[in-house]
Amino acid sequence: MKNLGLIILLASYLACGSLVAATSAKVFYISFKSTDQILGNPVKEYPQDSISTSAKEKITIFPQIKYQTITGIGGCFNENGGEALLSLPKEKQQEILRNLFDEKTGCGFNFCRTAIGASDFGLDAYSYSETAGDYKQSKFSIDRDKKYVLPYIKSALEINPKIKLFASPWSPPAWMKVSGIMVGVRPDNTLKDSTQIYKAYAIYLAKYIKSYAKEGVIVSRIHPQNETDMNSTYPSCVMTTKEMSNLVMNYLIPEFKRSNVKTEIWAGTYRTYGKLEALELFADAKFRNSVSGVGLQYTKPIHLNDFRALFPNVKMMHTEGKCYNGDNSMKQAQARWTEVSDYLNGGVENYAYWNMILNETGKSAWNWKQNGLINIDRNKGTVTYNPDYAVMYLVSKFIRPGTVRVAHFTTGEPTSLVVKNTKGSYTIVLQNDAETDKIVSVQFDDSKPLLVKIPALALSAVVLQ
Repeated sequence: MKNLGLIILLASYLACGSLVAATSAKVFYISFKSTDQILGNPVKEYPQDSISTSAKEKITIFPQIKYQTITGIGGCFNENGGEALLSLPKEKQQEILRNLFDEKTGCGFNFCRTAIGASDFGLDAYSYSETAGDYKQSKFSIDRDKKYVLPYIKSALEINPKIKLFASPWSPPAWMKVSGIMVGVRPDNTLKDSTQIYKAYAIYLAKYIKSYAKEGVIVSRIHPQNETDMNSTYPSCVMTTKEMSNLVMNYLIPEFKRSNVKTEIWAGTYRTYGKLEALELFADAKFRNSVSGVGLQYTKPIHLNDFRALFPNVKMMHTEGKCYNGDNSMKQAQARWTEVSDYLNGGVENYAYWNMILNETGKSAWNWKQNGLINIDRNKGTVTYNPDYAVMYLVSKFIRPGTVRVAHFTTGEPTSLVVKNTKGSYTIVLQNDAETDKIVSVQFDDSKPLLVKIPALALSAVVLQ
């Protein structure tokens, strides 16, 4: 009986993960030393030969403490990128798409965004409803998207049918707004406060989802408005928390039920530039319990933590990565992992890069230059893979859908992240910004530590068996 009790105690101890031990480690990395190394597959394995020096950094993993399940990594399908992609011969298009979406040879992006109508990286301002007063949306049409956006998305789905898509509008159709235009910094850049308009807009959003579904493109999630506080020279619409609640609760949810639309409704997309709208909105328990979660972008870690503390049962998703200024510099790429880790360590379930593909100018129709993973010169037919591509390649390769974030303690950079993979191994993602290699001691709870060598000036994934 004593032996049986000991066996039961030992089994319980093992079940909680306390006796997990790493027996081997493989280190994969992308280098920040030279842009020449950024190709279709920039990841290399770093040899773990005999390590004679002691570790200056320690990482302890607590596998019994589990957080969110990761739903995916991806980027945004925009009209600007689709037009640039389709300027290339079919063979070059396929090569780029494989590098972005193929799960075996490419990034394997699987959770991506698109715009409902024109985003700031549409070729110009447009909507699917250009006839004023068409409250029943009888003249609704997505024909504009059939030229660049839908071919872009469909080609990606052919390579990776597992891609999930979420979408948001930057602006309602012009005639639904007080201003009567989709762009412009003005005090009347708002949705008209009218039952007819709210009903028409809900029908508009439902028709978008159904029209895309007829094209074979399923939109899994929708956010009713991108950056609700943005009043800009490109398509935008200011939407207060009361207006968001009114649109969602009284019009969008009923219209989706009436139209049999199964797409999840997520509040957002929200940011924290002088306001805390997501926190304000979700304080309403009725609203909180009626939506699937919240979409966040350009949000500081403190506000992610505050949201999680106040609303622990609300799902959070990331909707747009930092766009920078079009320099596509190595320094900016080195800062990318901090952004990714801030969101994932903050409890968010995904990471969505912004423009996956841009043309040679990197500029929007409103002359705003931004970063992208890939730039395509439409005149020369050349393709440039930028430093961010290498970062996102590694992130997507080693943080897959279904992986679970687990607790860890580090004496080094707080940006490190640990996930348990679906097949049982563990991956630590961490960055070394020093110009020399560093030795890290890795262990599970109180198990025997394993010394691992991390390359200099690199983002690394340490896979523990």
